[in-house]
Amino acid sequence: MFDDILINFGLNVSEYTVRPFGSGLINYTFKINGVNRAYILQQINNSVFKYPDHIDNNLALIKQYLDETNPGYLFVAPLKNQTGKSIIQAADGKFYRLFPFIDGSHTVNFLQDTKAAYSAAVQFGRFTRLLNRFDSSKLEYTLIDFHNLKLRFEQFEQALQTASDEKLKQADHEIEKARGYIEILHTYNQFTTNKDIKLRVIHHDTKINNVLFDDAQNALCLVDLDTVMPGYYLSDVGDMMRTYLSPANEEEKDLDKIIIRTDFFGAIYKGYMSEMGSILTETEKQFFIFSGKMMIYMQGLRFLTDFLNNDVYYGAQYEGHNLIRAKNQFKLLEGYTNAEPIFKEIIAGVDKELLATTNGI
Repeated sequence: MFDDILINFGLNVSEYTVRPFGSGLINYTFKINGVNRAYILQQINNSVFKYPDHIDNNLALIKQYLDETNPGYLFVAPLKNQTGKSIIQAADGKFYRLFPFIDGSHTVNFLQDTKAAYSAAVQFGRFTRLLNRFDSSKLEYTLIDFHNLKLRFEQFEQALQTASDEKLKQADHEIEKARGYIEILHTYNQFTTNKDIKLRVIHHDTKINNVLFDDAQNALCLVDLDTVMPGYYLSDVGDMMRTYLSPANEEEKDLDKIIIRTDFFGAIYKGYMSEMGSILTETEKQFFIFSGKMMIYMQGLRFLTDFLNNDVYYGAQYEGHNLIRAKNQFKLLEGYTNAEPIFKEIIAGVDKELLATTNGI
């Protein structure tokens, strides 16, 4: 199967080896190693991404725009095959793309210092800034309603109506928490209906392993661009907050390990705003801290909903897996909310620092 794919892209099969690569949960990724060159081969999971051509068209439009406006920007776009297509359907019916491998790059799965967090935030901010004048309406929605908190809450309420009494009893405490944070949904609705808020081109999946780093932990570029589509900047910033601030990830069962590293908040804010500070409106800026609450709350709702629905979406590796995940996210949300006064102090300090830098002081 891989031989046919490599031939399709004009590669001599005898000169390359294929090995699984990375730790992605959605798409399957392989590294193609040759004597003088390496590539990344990715199989698109079309049970998640129903229309692979939409992804391909989006990336082609963005690449064309960036080549014209910022030709020096490292945008890792898929390569074209011998017929000029950058996405192919193989004999197994699956869709594949080939990317250049960025020499000297690596990914990380866990953040241990603020330098990497800052550098990643710079890259995500730069991506959206460089596309500020791009017409986002030209892009397809590759995952419709991906970060629609209103829909996620409606799905949660539906699950409450259909869940078994046993499930409802087991999740009683988390259901109470979900309802107790309803104000986050109200604020989200106010944000999305505000005419001063614009849709921007954003990544939508800002986990740290979607950034390539060099050996000095400087972020080089963004990868896994399948979720690039129109959206609100809250999604990118909020997902960084959700996945960078705690040293424990969403799979952690020991809730005492879920803490908020406020210095990482400062790194994210400084990095992102160093690129987007002059782009975001004053109205948008007021919701920066809220972005973390929104994304953490939404993920907590999704895990809880899946538990009530018998794990039909995320699946479960053990009994109560998604309930534990929900507990994890609500603990993170509690810590995040309690840290808001510190976040505000950090923002004030960083704003002064960025202003001084801008003024050359």
